[in-house]
This record gives sequence, structure tokens and C-alpha cells, in this order.
Amino acid sequence: YIIKPELLHWETTPIKGFFSKKLIEMERGGFKLIKVAPDSFYPIHSHPEKAEVIYVLEGSPEVIIGDNCHAGINGDFFIIPASVKHSIKNKNNKECILLLGAIKI
Repeated sequence: YIIKPELLHWETTPIKGFFSKKLIEMERGGFKLIKVAPDSFYPIHSHPEKAEVIYVLEGSPEVIIGDNCHAGINGDFFIIPASVKHSIKNKNNKECILLLGAIKI
């Protein structure tokens, strides 16, 4: 299979400033692209049933994992274990593009 993300439309999410393109969704997880608008943030939350990974494709997001705040840059790969509180912020004036993966445990 091949998926051409440029042919997919950005879908709005319940969180203001966050948009997504689902690439693959399976029973135990999936991957999607996330676009984070400038000056947007995803509130701190956790997932007891899944772990997540974030790969920074564009931009400089701030990724909070537990008590640690990381200044992300292109190419950074973040691992968020299940049940660990986390958040994503874009304090910049340019959007961020992230590849987000989820794995149910």
C-alpha cells in the first residue's frame, strides 16, 4: 500500500489549532499527521490504554512528558509511555507538523 498525505485533507479536531490526517488506523494503534497552528496548545492529558510516539517533521514544538519539558526540533522522536501525562505546545509563529503514533497496550 501507499498513502499520499498530500492528497488527504486536514481534519479539524476538538482542540483549537490542531488538525489531523489519519494515515492508518488499526485495532491496536495507528499513525496520523498532526498540524499545530501557531500559539496553540493541547491540554495536559494521559492515556492509560496506549503509549504514543511523536516525530517532529516541521517546526519547533514544546513537548511536555511527565515533569519534563522538551524543546523539539525537526527529527526529534519522543516516546510517551502509557498513563504518563503529556502535552504539546506551539509557542512559535510558524505551524508544526508532527507524525503521531499510538500503540494500545
